[in-house]
Amino acid sequence: MVRKRSPLRGLLSLTLLLFVALFACHKEEQAVVGVARTAVTAEQQAAAAAKASESKKETQRAQLAQIPLPTKSMYVDVHEPGAWRNPFLSVDADNIGLRITLPDANTSPVGQGSMLRPEGARRQQLQIRPADLPEALIALPAGAWHYGRVVAVAESPNPNKTDRPRLRRNVEAVMQQLNDLGVVVDEWPTR
Repeated sequence: MVRKRSPLRGLLSLTLLLFVALFACHKEEQAVVGVARTAVTAEQQAAAAAKASESKKETQRAQLAQIPLPTKSMYVDVHEPGAWRNPFLSVDADNIGLRITLPDANTSPVGQGSMLRPEGARRQQLQIRPADLPEALIALPAGAWHYGRVVAVAESPNPNKTDRPRLRRNVEAVMQQLNDLGVVVDEWPTR
């Protein structure tokens, strides 16, 4: 016996199928809207972070601008790292060695440079992360900038051969960071 199919049953099936398809499309549309909202929020957060970073750089630049511009005639003849009196950066693959010579706290000219007040006793060597370089330079006393706003930069004297490309990238990044801060760079050759 052959059953006849009712036209009403076919219409119900078609209506049900259309309802399921519309419901599925609505779900997909909601997912797309959710992704779009997330993307807009992420873009706004990135813009706010970039603005805050630029504001921080401007503040750092303004603080370092209080140090006078360098006088090249004062340091052009300095060719030994030990004779350099301004901040000296020795860049390694992972960190930066910052050597500074603090100013003499005794303002009297009596005994200055003698065995009682040697310059080497005021020298300090610090290890810092590249990200901390601006804050480290800002924290230096004004008397540590004998030549003005200039920093000597050199590669670490004994790098591993495998670290050489990363070391050179770090040197370039440090020099760019200093230039962005308005600090003059005096790059020293490696030995």
